Amino acid sequence: MKRIVLQIFAATLAMGLAAGAHAGQITVKGSDTLVILAQKWAETYMGLHSDVKIQVTGGGSGIGFAALQAQTTDLCDASRQIKAAELQKCIMAFNKRPTEYKVALDGLSVYVNEGNPVQELTLDQLKGIFTGKITNWKDVGGPDAPITIYSRENSSGTYEFFKGNVLSGEDFAASAQTMPGTAALVQAVGKDKGAIGYGGAAYGSGVKHLNVKKDAASPAVEPTEENVENQSYPIWRYLYVYVNPALDKDEIAAYLNWIRSDDGQKIVKDQGYYPLPQPLRSH
Repeated sequence: MKRIVLQIFAATLAMGLAAGAHAGQITVKGSDTLVILAQKWAETYMGLHSDVKIQVTGGGSGIGFAALQAQTTDLCDASRQIKAAELQKCIMAFNKRPTEYKVALDGLSVYVNEGNPVQELTLDQLKGIFTGKITNWKDVGGPDAPITIYSRENSSGTYEFFKGNVLSGEDFAASAQTMPGTAALVQAVGKDKGAIGYGGAAYGSGVKHLNVKKDAASPAVEPTEENVENQSYPIWRYLYVYVNPALDKDEIAAYLNWIRSDDGQKIVKDQGYYPLPQPLRSH
């Protein structure tokens, strides 16, 4: 009898510890595109709520989804939507679909070195360059110089989005140099005169953003907030946070509401990303 009582006590204690693990503690993992913004959100929110601690790490959207499935993160930051296989693993892990929140807009930018005279490219030209069919800048109106491709690792949501929406699912050129994060990619493009790369609009310091044309007959469009919001810039996307619905309460629910509030969205704009349109915000 004594052993049974002790076992029940131990089980109750373990449940209590699990339930209390989230009290005042929020972990965030995933998209490198979102990491600058996620860190600023966390820093600002903790300044307003001294009893809440928020830990933010990057690694890529795929890493975030893996952590969500393993229940080792509360929030998964993602620069793409969840895949069917990831969704099924989440359902197997916690018997429900994760809740998806849109948290910002992004114009996925194409970067070149500031010394590159090329100002604009069509989607077809971008596809040709990044799949390795176009290898010299002279073929797209630039100097007679080889093109160096910089890309992201395949756990990156930005890599997945670019591959699906610009390369039509085709593989990147074998010569593409894989970079561990957008900041590293931007740094490499800034030092390499023949370089081209891609990433979130907030990361463009020290490089040139190209204007993008849907096709040869369309106008070249700059990745500005207005052009992303009205969807005239052709490589736009939402940025997301995913959460296990069982955790979407108390501190976590309050934090997610704040992120999507006017105050949270002001930080989006301040950090160089694009805020959600008003109808998608929480009030």
